[in-house]
Amino acid sequence: MFVRVYQGMQVRLLRLAVDDTGMSTAEYAIGTIAAAAFGAVLYGVVTGGNIVDALTKIIDKALNTAV
Repeated sequence: MFVRVYQGMQVRLLRLAVDDTGMSTAEYAIGTIAAAAFGAVLYGVVTGGNIVDALTKIIDKALNTAV
């Protein structure tokens, strides 16, 4: 009887040790920081003067094109 209980506990502990479904808290933190950094860089690029000027020129050209 005791041997079966012990073996069952071993199996459960092994499954818990091997089971790696989902991300851990550290992986979530790193992913969140990376996403925030990417967003900050993207915001900086899009709101920069060169990008705004280029987009304005493209829109003006598209709106002033004769059909």
